[in-house]
Amino acid sequence: MLTFAAAVFFLIVTPGPGVLSTAGVGSGFGFRAGLAYVAGLFVGSNLVALAVVSGLAAALLAVPVVHSVLFYGSFAYLLYLAAKIAFAGSRVAFIEAERAPGFPNGVLLQAINPKAYAVTTALFSGFAFWPGNLASEVAVKFLIMNAIWVPVHLAWLFAGVTLRRLDLPERAQFAINAAMALAMLAVVILAALA
Repeated sequence: MLTFAAAVFFLIVTPGPGVLSTAGVGSGFGFRAGLAYVAGLFVGSNLVALAVVSGLAAALLAVPVVHSVLFYGSFAYLLYLAAKIAFAGSRVAFIEAERAPGFPNGVLLQAINPKAYAVTTALFSGFAFWPGNLASEVAVKFLIMNAIWVPVHLAWLFAGVTLRRLDLPERAQFAINAAMALAMLAVVILAALA
């Protein structure tokens, strides 16, 4: 169980579309807007986990047309998001919009987030610790995953809010934006290759 918890922590804390966009909403729109977005990510993350555990994700992704549409759609959206990160304006704003992304945007991002499916599949298909009772093991995994997921995402939100309060030079802001964009693209490419 401790190995599973460690895997959850390291797989969730690494930069991906969810945590990077969480920092972006915090940076661009503040803590209150970020909480609504994180709530959407939380629901979306658990919906992805339910789809993986139930086999629905595997069944849908087994259909070549559905797989291709989801893959290219999510890749295009995440590429767009990475470009917005890299070319953000003079402030460190990972996501530029007049209206703050909210709950539905968080749910949608997780639904198309390839890292969410890859991480969830790895966590629920491996790390068996209760082989005699699969239902209890899945329930405990959900509890552990969410107990780690919430503080990690709140920490990323706080990091974004903190960046909002800094008055960084334009060159430093561009370097942060470019690093975030490259990290997001790397995660997307690694998820696609897996």
